[in-house]
Amino acid sequence: MSKYTTIIFDLDGTLMNTLDDLTISTNHALSQMGFPTRTIDEVRQFLGNGVRTLIEMALPEKTTEDTIERTISCFLQHYTSHCKDHSRPYDGILELLSSLKKMGVKMAIVSNKPDVEVKKLNAEHFAEFIGVALGENEKSGIPRKPSPAMVYEAINQLGAEPGKCLYVGDSDVDILTARNAGIDCLSVTWGFKTAEFLSQFGATKMIDAPSQMLKII
Repeated sequence: MSKYTTIIFDLDGTLMNTLDDLTISTNHALSQMGFPTRTIDEVRQFLGNGVRTLIEMALPEKTTEDTIERTISCFLQHYTSHCKDHSRPYDGILELLSSLKKMGVKMAIVSNKPDVEVKKLNAEHFAEFIGVALGENEKSGIPRKPSPAMVYEAINQLGAEPGKCLYVGDSDVDILTARNAGIDCLSVTWGFKTAEFLSQFGATKMIDAPSQMLKII
């Protein structure tokens, strides 16, 4: 019998490589606002805490709040139309999800990416396997990660048993989210953060390929 009956996945850097589209939209917004663009490696370091943090870190220090808001708006306008251009599931992810579905494992996505894009990408790539996909939507009263609120909402929608849930992500934010939710965390090293970085933030279980997850559960 499986140790875990429910798996909650992060999206960016865990299920999908979305870095190219995020970088393109970030640089579009920066260029439109008259600021220097960022490299893909810089954008990689800015990810994990949602769009506002991404844009705040991409902009120069001491940028005014009004400019931050206008840059965020510019980013969202572009990304909403282009979030699927280059983003693809990592190798082995679809095979993993298929195996988990056959095992009867319940699955959800919880992401700090805007809710509309999370649902769009899930519908495009994972709808056959994942029925609950939640993105950042703080206007609804559910705070973003590392708050456990979205995790709790996913567990509630799945009708899952918290004690048999596993959270899977690629960042320090994911480690904190699982800890705050009181559930086990599995960190993946193929995403936006290195194994060394994850270890520094308290990762206790790590895998290097999607197929290795089947041994964990």
